[in-house]
Amino acid sequence: MFNSLQTTIACVAIAGTLHWPVSASAETFKIDPEHTSVGFKVRHLFTTVSGRFDKFDGDIVFDSAKPHETKVTGTIEVASVNTNLEERDKDLRSPRFFDAAKYPRITFTSDGPLTLSGDPKSLPMTGQLRGKLTIRDVERTVTLDVKYIGQGKDPWGNTKAGFSATIRINRKDFGLSWNETLETGGVLVGDDVDIDIQAEASVQP
Repeated sequence: MFNSLQTTIACVAIAGTLHWPVSASAETFKIDPEHTSVGFKVRHLFTTVSGRFDKFDGDIVFDSAKPHETKVTGTIEVASVNTNLEERDKDLRSPRFFDAAKYPRITFTSDGPLTLSGDPKSLPMTGQLRGKLTIRDVERTVTLDVKYIGQGKDPWGNTKAGFSATIRINRKDFGLSWNETLETGGVLVGDDVDIDIQAEASVQP
């Protein structure tokens, strides 16, 4: 996440083991990695450093008429962290931070209903989704701020849907605690990490 750290999630990307009833019109959407981004931002010294994860996977079981039955699961490959600086990325993969060799994946599994507000005919709809986020084998319950942007067919007849999710986490909650104290009394890396997921997904046959 930084000159020595950065992270995200999640965030939203997605397939789960929940046992909620799903309506007959619910569909399973597979995250399209070519049109999805998993990014993060964290303060470093006096500025903000951005990064992303390039490899991830996920599924969303969704029915716009019954969003409370939504199920989401996602996996991020930690070694794919990319801050456009190779030395920093190596540091992030190291035991000082993510320890990618020991903890190769970040995961999210929803465990509560998706609450959406707004008119389905006047998109986007906004809401929240609770779930379990696991980083370095540390599992925490988190709540994502989410948007359902809409769905329709692409020029080739495939049904697509758009979703987004954002969250701010404290990296220390997940064992990402390395830092350096500055001469001025502050610290090199901020504790708060902002995660932003922009997802396009395709209906699975």
